[in-house]
Amino acid sequence: MNPDPRPAVSVVGIGADGWDGLPETSRAALRTAEVLVGGPRQLALLPAAECAGERVPWPSPLRPAVPVLLARHAGRRLAVLASGDPMFHGIGRTLTEIAGSGAVRVLPHPSSVSYACARLGWPVEETEVVTLVGRPAAGLCAALHHGRRLLVLSAGAATPAEVAELLTARGFGPSRMRVLEQLGSGRERQVSGTAESWSHPPGDPLNIVAVTCARAPGALRLGAGPGLPDEAYENDGQLTKRHVRAATLAALAPAPANCCGTSVPAPVPSRSSGCVRTGRAGRSRWSGTRSGHGASSATRIRSACPDCGSSPLRHRTGWPDWPVWLSRTRCSSAAVSPRRDCSTPAGTRCRTAVGSSPTP
Repeated sequence: MNPDPRPAVSVVGIGADGWDGLPETSRAALRTAEVLVGGPRQLALLPAAECAGERVPWPSPLRPAVPVLLARHAGRRLAVLASGDPMFHGIGRTLTEIAGSGAVRVLPHPSSVSYACARLGWPVEETEVVTLVGRPAAGLCAALHHGRRLLVLSAGAATPAEVAELLTARGFGPSRMRVLEQLGSGRERQVSGTAESWSHPPGDPLNIVAVTCARAPGALRLGAGPGLPDEAYENDGQLTKRHVRAATLAALAPAPANCCGTSVPAPVPSRSSGCVRTGRAGRSRWSGTRSGHGASSATRIRSACPDCGSSPLRHRTGWPDWPVWLSRTRCSSAAVSPRRDCSTPAGTRCRTAVGSSPTP
């Protein structure tokens, strides 16, 4: 039997405090690595005298390059640098999906969320986290509820201003915002203000935004349960009324891992949501609400599922939409596609996750 050509990969979480903040186990993995992979900022945190391995910055786009990089360095000791906890919105997930969990050793560091909650005195388990890294700001909309505490993972220095603009536009202008920069390092900095009066210039790109949601007087109230107000939807008058939608969802009892066979909004906030099937008739009327409740983050990417040829898909980036219920499901021609000649065996994930939300 040929030996497994995949390298044994160590994924090392590193914070803004750099080498000084790493435990000895993580330092040892970096010292002995023949190849060091990471972003330019992360690689710059490693002292040359301690880490002599070849330094390889991540190319862009990242995910398609991972299999190529693993194959190129097969048989060599490989260490990959990640920000904070590699398994929390990090490269650890991608590597375990591609190389297999048995080929990856993860050495985590405290995440920016843990640091932020410690500085703010917020319980981690009661704090909602939304990432805007590589995702539109509209993905934040579905998490906006009066009194909720949010931590927003920033894409860069411009993210706080984008968050402030979105909060104000969605009726949450009085919300308190705090931007925490360079958490865990000696360069920590915090600025604060309200969304509607935010005037701070862009700061450090390594930041996280803390939001205490406060709805403005007179703003449309959108609850966390089924049956959004009729006024929340852009529609042409052909809209199933609120109490009917709520009762229908109660009877269907949708769950995050199933397909929903109805054209009503279903509030099942599953973090694993991927794509939504809009039906062959065209653009779903549920694709937009007056409140912009996350729907604008859906973008059509292809005409059909590459594995089973099901009807058009709209890719969902960010937090799941309220106007349509999304789910990441397994491909089976009976449950997902009108075709019966799906090339993907039942029980095997499609390359594209597909949910069901036909047009009204």
